[in-house]
Amino acid sequence: MVTGQMRAFVRRHPTMRHATRQIRIRLPQSLGGLDPALVPPRVRRFELDLPRRAGGGQSGPSTLRITAPGDYWVPKRLQQNGLAEYEPETLACFLAAVEHARPGAVLDIGANVGVYAALAAARSRRKVYAFEPTPQIAETARAIAADNDLDIEVVEIALSNHSGTDPLRLSATTDASNSLAAGFRPELGRIPVTVDMMSHWREEAGIVPSVLKIDTEATEPDVIAGGLEVLRRFRPWVFCEVMSYQGIDERLMALLEPLHYHWYHLTGVPPYRPRQVISGHGAIPRQRMWLFAPEPVPDRMWDTARAWREAIDSRPEDHPIRTT
Repeated sequence: MVTGQMRAFVRRHPTMRHATRQIRIRLPQSLGGLDPALVPPRVRRFELDLPRRAGGGQSGPSTLRITAPGDYWVPKRLQQNGLAEYEPETLACFLAAVEHARPGAVLDIGANVGVYAALAAARSRRKVYAFEPTPQIAETARAIAADNDLDIEVVEIALSNHSGTDPLRLSATTDASNSLAAGFRPELGRIPVTVDMMSHWREEAGIVPSVLKIDTEATEPDVIAGGLEVLRRFRPWVFCEVMSYQGIDERLMALLEPLHYHWYHLTGVPPYRPRQVISGHGAIPRQRMWLFAPEPVPDRMWDTARAWREAIDSRPEDHPIRTT
């Protein structure tokens, strides 16, 4: 128990984590030492190329400057592989929806450092909100938005099916798996966070949501349940992660069927065909995302999604991600 508590303390505090690693890289690996080549930097700084689709406007930044703690999972993956290996199917359709949806705001729910929020703000004039309950990660998302002069409001709450305060379970696996769901991942610890329903938050904020992205690590049905009024009244386009965990897919179907949404699994190259059943079984991690559309997706949106996918995939190999 003491060993586990010490490990959790070290993992949760960046200064202690850095100091511990500096000690361990000086030890032989047979005594628990670390290979210095595998130790992440204390701070990760780089510029990420942002896509521009053929025939689209040329406004907005060409790159995104990212500064984040060195062991954060999303920035590490982006620096290594760029957007082409970070949910490109969903990013392309998301950017197409941002173009084609009626006027209104974009809500990035479960934003982490705010990749979807940053793309929406960089490639549109929509108001963008990024919901991230983990305080340190929310701070990083806020700093990235400010460093790039992006109009993003970072909302440091968790959306669910009720209002109040709940324990956020900090994942021992990766900072991208923090969740309100009990038992979803091995825990490093818990912190209290503010929880609200999407419908209640929207009423107080006075905004009209048009595009939602929901990736909250096993609580997506709770987010939808707390926003049913939003879906009924405003009919936003919804991008949602679906996993085969404790009936998430069945719960989503039960919530969405009465609203007459159309379901598309974002895997492969668009256009995607509508599905009769929402299922999280068998999906590889980057292809767990679904589009819940308020109407059958028109061909022009699939055309735009294909153009965005080409733009995302087109970063030349001789133009690597720049470390600053």
